[in-house]
Order: sequence, then C-alpha cells, then structure tokens
Amino acid sequence: MSSIHSAAIHLLRRVRVVDEEMGITPARASALSVLVFGGPCTLTELARAEQVTTATMSRLVSALEEEGLVRREPHEADARAVRLHATAKARRILERGRARREQVLDELFAHLPARDRATVDRAAAIIEECLAVTSAS
Repeated sequence: MSSIHSAAIHLLRRVRVVDEEMGITPARASALSVLVFGGPCTLTELARAEQVTTATMSRLVSALEEEGLVRREPHEADARAVRLHATAKARRILERGRARREQVLDELFAHLPARDRATVDRAAAIIEECLAVTSAS
C-alpha cells in the first residue's frame, strides 16, 4: 500500500498548484469544501471534519463570514446552536476550484488509453467505498 500513499501525495501536490487561483488560503478552502460539498453543519462538526479545535475553527469561520463566504443560521433543533452555511459566492469559488483541479487531472491522464482511465476511475471508487465504510464505523 506504500505505492498508494506515494501516489496520493504526488497527485495532491500536482492538483494543488491551481488552488491559489481561488484566492483563499488552503485552510479556508478545506473548511469551505466541507460546507459546499457536504452541506451545512455546526462549528463543532466542522472542526471535527477538519481535525482542528473548535477555537481554531471559530476564528477561521469568523474570517470566512467577514469575506461573505459563510453565514450562520439558527439550528432548527437546538436553540443554543447555529448551523454554518456556505454562501453562493463560496459555492462559485469552490466549484471553479474543483473544475480547475479536474482539468489538471484530465490533462494528467489524457495520454492513457480509455481502458487505463477506466481502471483509475474504478480504483478511485474502491478507495471511496473503503473510506465510507471506515468513517461509518
């Protein structure tokens, strides 16, 4: 499995070069991706997803809120809590960022025959399945 580890690191480095075009820091982009692609959540849930303290996430969310990328809304089931929502502006930024990353990947794998590209897609699906199983446990 060391080959997967090495390939994942190199692949991430390759696609990450276009992230600067989004105009936000990697930490902010990562937190926003949870909200944009995963949906609204509480500060505690977001901190857990990003593997940081709630204090760290609180500062990051405040900055995102000032930039118009996150809004807080009352939690529907808990009057003491709020849910964080990505704004339309955040969604546009992240969707453009994802499109650029996908473009880099398309260019990287363009020389492969269709059979090999299908194998890469299947391997990605298998990895996603494994991640889903272990996160549910």
